Amino acid sequence: MTDIFPILILNARPAAGKSEVVQFLQQVPGDERRQMFHLGKLRVFDDFPMLWTWFEEDDILQNVLGRPRLHTSPDGYFIREDLWHLLIRRLSLEFDKWHRDALEGWTAVIEFSRGTEHGGYKAAFSHLSDVILSQAACCYISVSYAESLRKNRARFNPSRPDSLLQHALPDEKMDQLYRDDDWDSFTAADQDYIHIRGCAVPYVVMENEDDVTGRGGSALADRLHGSLERLWGKWRSQDGA
Repeated sequence: MTDIFPILILNARPAAGKSEVVQFLQQVPGDERRQMFHLGKLRVFDDFPMLWTWFEEDDILQNVLGRPRLHTSPDGYFIREDLWHLLIRRLSLEFDKWHRDALEGWTAVIEFSRGTEHGGYKAAFSHLSDVILSQAACCYISVSYAESLRKNRARFNPSRPDSLLQHALPDEKMDQLYRDDDWDSFTAADQDYIHIRGCAVPYVVMENEDDVTGRGGSALADRLHGSLERLWGKWRSQDGA
């Protein structure tokens, strides 16, 4: 009988704390991580590196090879909305390839943000694979748009725009892409489970308006422990244990 989540989905607004949580968990010793957070060795799947690669490739195509851009406009927006869904399909594909040979004792962490402008979480979850949906639990890190905007500005390092922890969006893109968040409406029907294609994905909301993920240490450990303990109870109940 397993004592860890096979898959943990992390959702939140940009800069709300997803990558900070992952960085914190990666630094926790394995036995402690398993006991306190029900997480094994971590394999992280994040759509930002995929997205950033598209920007880099399009710049090479346009500026070096003189060819049309494939994914993005010169000002950095996707040229088609369904490319957001392609990212989720790519996350699912990368997970499926890894899962084929994965050993016992691992937890896959799948993290992404979505705003209503490009379909929101309702659309994103509909593109996750059945394998993921059937095994996943989800933690949504909750902050206001104002707090997301503040942290997005604060973390930006112009010399490392491709960094998971130091990339940022311009204010106008934040406003267009992420001001509106459909998490509350997406989960309104059930306070414990997300229902997608016959799968019930347990979820919890971890509050982070006070930026506990930025402070780290015991404050984050306690907050995360409480959230994942609640999630573990839902996941085990749904699993019939």
